[in-house]
Amino acid sequence: MCRLLGYVARRPTSVLEVLGEEDFEAFTALTAVHGDGWGMAWQDPDDHTIRTVSSADSAHRDPAYTHLARQRLGRAGIVHLRWATPGLPVTPQNTHPFLDGGYAFAHNGHISPVGRLEDLLTRESRAKLRGDTDSERYFQFVMQCIAEQGDDAKGLSQSLAVVTSEFPQASLNALMLTPTHLFGVHVNSQASAPVQGLRKLFTADDELPHRHTDDYFAMDFRLTTDAVHVISSGIDPEGWTPVPEDNAAMVDLASLEVRRLNGWTLKRTGYPTEQRT
Repeated sequence: MCRLLGYVARRPTSVLEVLGEEDFEAFTALTAVHGDGWGMAWQDPDDHTIRTVSSADSAHRDPAYTHLARQRLGRAGIVHLRWATPGLPVTPQNTHPFLDGGYAFAHNGHISPVGRLEDLLTRESRAKLRGDTDSERYFQFVMQCIAEQGDDAKGLSQSLAVVTSEFPQASLNALMLTPTHLFGVHVNSQASAPVQGLRKLFTADDELPHRHTDDYFAMDFRLTTDAVHVISSGIDPEGWTPVPEDNAAMVDLASLEVRRLNGWTLKRTGYPTEQRT
């Protein structure tokens, strides 16, 4: 379970410029919880390929993290701070974002049991796995559905329909950067915040990061004339709007147009039904 930041802008920008100095420091300070690795992905402004850098070290003590955060790497990117699920090792192979075929993916949540999630994968998809996480298996199932549908939005919608049906109490919060879009998933209405695990890290509840007990899986977004930003809860930034419950959307990297994915919907029972787009 982790923290996420995503951005799309009209010109190359840095993570520091997205957040500002104060909020960047607050975001990085979340490594008090989410210190089991970090990663960034961005679209290269020259050849438009998706590039990633990640480390199993804490962002707080890794100078590469601060260095990259100050670089105008590209017009679109994602940042991930990892808090490893108990039992999953802190290794480079388990660090987000995961990359496959020019698609980068970062997840905030836990899908259990992992074996049942892996059973959704074809032999070809399982052969791509490099680590132990449910997150990488979730990503490979998304990629599998995209290949089946021949369309990014339809494939992501299909994967969400299946995974919410099979794992209704999981958080599927994720960001996926593709050559043409940034996709954001905010699906977690039946997931439980890891409050017991959080309390083991602090002596009192008032020491916990902002919104980590009641709104742990919340996400906020911000629209300006020049950019679209999305972020996990934790730093209490001003000027942001809560992402509606159980939603997925996509941002066009060229136009910055934001569109909601309407190929699925989540019922109160937690089970999805297909609907026409």
